[in-house]
Amino acid sequence: MPITVVVGAQWGDEGKAKVIDLLAKEHPVVARYQGGHNAGHTVVVGDEKYALQLTPSGVFYDTVTPVIANGVVVDLPTLFNEIDTLTARGINCDKLQVSTRAHLIFPWHQSHDALAEEGRGDNKIGTTLKGIGPAYADKARRVGILAGAVADIDSFSAAVRERCEAENILITQAGGEAVNVDETVATFTELGLRLQSYLCDTVNFLHDELAAGSPILLEGAQATFLDLDHGTYPYVTSSNPTAGGACAGTGIGPRNIDRVVGISKSYTTRVGAGPFPSELTDELGDRLIDIGREFGTVTGRRRRAGWLDCVMLRHAVRLNSLTELAVTKLDVLDTFETIRVCVGYRIDGNDVENYPDLPEVLERAEPVYVDLDGWQSDSTTARMPADLPPQAQAFIRLIEEQVGVPVRIIGVGAERDDYVLWGSSS
Repeated sequence: MPITVVVGAQWGDEGKAKVIDLLAKEHPVVARYQGGHNAGHTVVVGDEKYALQLTPSGVFYDTVTPVIANGVVVDLPTLFNEIDTLTARGINCDKLQVSTRAHLIFPWHQSHDALAEEGRGDNKIGTTLKGIGPAYADKARRVGILAGAVADIDSFSAAVRERCEAENILITQAGGEAVNVDETVATFTELGLRLQSYLCDTVNFLHDELAAGSPILLEGAQATFLDLDHGTYPYVTSSNPTAGGACAGTGIGPRNIDRVVGISKSYTTRVGAGPFPSELTDELGDRLIDIGREFGTVTGRRRRAGWLDCVMLRHAVRLNSLTELAVTKLDVLDTFETIRVCVGYRIDGNDVENYPDLPEVLERAEPVYVDLDGWQSDSTTARMPADLPPQAQAFIRLIEEQVGVPVRIIGVGAERDDYVLWGSSS
């Protein structure tokens, strides 16, 4: 049975949770493979709106086992706050599995994050200050603490105390305030005891499910152009959201993956600093932000916005071996008289079709646009391809032509069922 990977194809915030929620109906196992609680996913179910940071989106289905796999860094206060909130709203989280090999985030990671960002002055990366980067750095330095360590709670508590005392020396030397050691040990000992019932050898669990023929959905956080290796470095996250990261982050081999769905908005946004060729800094950009409600789920920060960039999407296809696209938020463009699509760049007077390898070159890229007539009508009621205005259909076909893979899903609103299944014969 197929394994499907869902990947953000831009700079994040593409509406992955909505697509994952749709696909989860067909996948009894949904696993999150990287990132931490710096990633916000929003799912609207009827009159209820749910904002998730760590729990996989498949938690809303009783038929789904949600998995936090080994590639994720887990902030236990956030995880249990989320579980308690979902439980209070009638969502059962008892089936949640947390990898014994996932790394844990601690208060000293957040202190290091804040100190590092403050020290960058005007060159801030725009980190969410959640401690994600320092936790992944500790993983690479081989001094991190695994979730599975809580199985021996006394040893775990001792390790937390030792690490906290060692990190406090570095924090105070850098001018920061020391973390309260006793309070941290007490808090995480209690959380560790609670975590014990969720622990799982998720690598073997996923392979057992695979052997039993269960379709598995692998869910990434952030997006392709925030990837540590392939994003607009240094304005990137600290893990690999690309499809390759799904293998390392779950222990599932690449030959078991046969479907990779890239998620793209019908326009482009990004948070924080970094190059953005198709950015709109005028009234049109403000309209996209206001209509699209482009404010971060986790941070509340105002996003930057611009026209759809097909140069980026073509590169996302290459990096992830995308088999298809889901295009979200088509309805945000309903009132625009003209829709622009970036199909190439002009760099130093030369026309370029490929995405540049260096951020400083991308900074000099000027977008080359194709202009389409806007549809200036309500797309939110569309449920079949033929229901979409002809101009909207032309927009989707241009994306397919430019990117080279089919569009399969089109989001036309915030509600759970606001989507169109777009086929190759549409």
